[in-house]
Amino acid sequence: MKTLALTAFAFALAGAASAYDGTNCKAPGNCWEPKPGYPDQVAGSKYDPQHDPAELSKQQESITGMEARNAARVAHFKATGEFVYDVKKIPGAN
Repeated sequence: MKTLALTAFAFALAGAASAYDGTNCKAPGNCWEPKPGYPDQVAGSKYDPQHDPAELSKQQESITGMEARNAARVAHFKATGEFVYDVKKIPGAN
């Protein structure tokens, strides 16, 4: 009897907790809402991050370097059959 009451109580809590999550969903799973006062257009508002182009290009430079190192590793592996992780140890890759 006690376990039946506890089970019923657990289901009641689960149903109450999942009944309303405090959002107005446009579609199932699409429940993002801006905070009150957040502008429709971010550009030019106080929320505009105004990223520095030099800072943004750092990631692309990093990716370009990574691709060059991977290409050197693959070329060395195809030529010798030996995989070398450290590109500095690959002859002619520096």
